[in-house]
Amino acid sequence: MQAIRSVGIFLGSSTGINPLFGRKIADLCETFARRSIAVVYGGGNIGLMGLLADTAIKNGVHVTGVIPRHLIEREFGHDGIQDLRIVETMHERKAVMTRLSDAFLVLPGGIGTMDEFFEVFTWYQLGLHNRPIGLLNTGDFYDPLKTFLLTMVREGFLRRDVYETLIFEASAERILDRMEERLASEGKDSSGLELS
Repeated sequence: MQAIRSVGIFLGSSTGINPLFGRKIADLCETFARRSIAVVYGGGNIGLMGLLADTAIKNGVHVTGVIPRHLIEREFGHDGIQDLRIVETMHERKAVMTRLSDAFLVLPGGIGTMDEFFEVFTWYQLGLHNRPIGLLNTGDFYDPLKTFLLTMVREGFLRRDVYETLIFEASAERILDRMEERLASEGKDSSGLELS
């Protein structure tokens, strides 16, 4: 299998009400540390975003944050991570995160998290990258999204083969194993297209 060196993570700037979300981040960061995988995320220090960065750092995981200038005050740019990159727009944030990541992992979050997921999934569908996309289905959080996406498939708005590239798992180890299998079978970012 091809090893993943960095994972772009999309997740909430709130903590949510289920403590399981935070516990799953602890498990995830321990798994990243064992596998020597770096974290690329949105650069904030609040909510699940801040918890991810703090927990990753405690586990010796390298963390790169990418945050738009206008969100530094609102999301409180994390000054304790190894690499904080300030960009001008939300689109640039996603493009930079995509360039820095071998794969993408979506954790529980709100509409901002969904925006990030759908944009990177759209880029995959358009052939702008071929990196694996996984949704960490903590507490069945993403079951309704699976149902919605399958409705798109059934109604002819999303190809089944594109839907089936998504990886839904509740286990950090299992989702990373499947991402590495996908990288090995497809090759890493062979499209050569630029995101800007």
